[in-house]
Formats: sequence, structure tokens, C-alpha cells
Amino acid sequence: MQKQQPHIINPALLWEYDLTTFNYEKSYKIVIERVLQRGNLDEWREMVSLYRKEQILEVIDWSAQLDERDKKFSKFFLASEFLHAA
Repeated sequence: MQKQQPHIINPALLWEYDLTTFNYEKSYKIVIERVLQRGNLDEWREMVSLYRKEQILEVIDWSAQLDERDKKFSKFFLASEFLHAA
């Protein structure tokens, strides 16, 4: 069964895809990479609720779109308490 479209992730992050048929589970690398690149705090929180931490770390290491500075920041931010702060 396909997951419903997350309400908090801006559809503009996935502008080139038909979101009525987009599979967020199978296309997790695309979603995670876009949120890491351009997402706001609420989108980061949604990403963390949708995907396992291991999946997010896998995408950080896999991504050719993120430079080393962005990869380090993403890992730091993911491990920090900032995502869960009010």
C-alpha cells in the first residue's frame, strides 16, 4: 500500500513529479534529498517522521547533489535536539 502524500512537505520540492501517483516509500531518496537541500524545519520534521534515521543517513552518504559541508550539517542537525525543539 502506498503512503499518502505528506501534508507538510511542499509539493514544489517535487515539482517535476505527478504527486497523485508518486510513491513516497519507493522514492525515498528523492524526497529525502530534496528536503535536505531545500526543506524548512517543518519539512525536516516530516521527513524524520516518514523515514528511518538509517534511510536518511544512507541518502546523505549516497547523494551527489549535496556537497561535503551540507552532508556534515545534515548529519549534525539530524543528531541534534534542534529537530525536536518547540
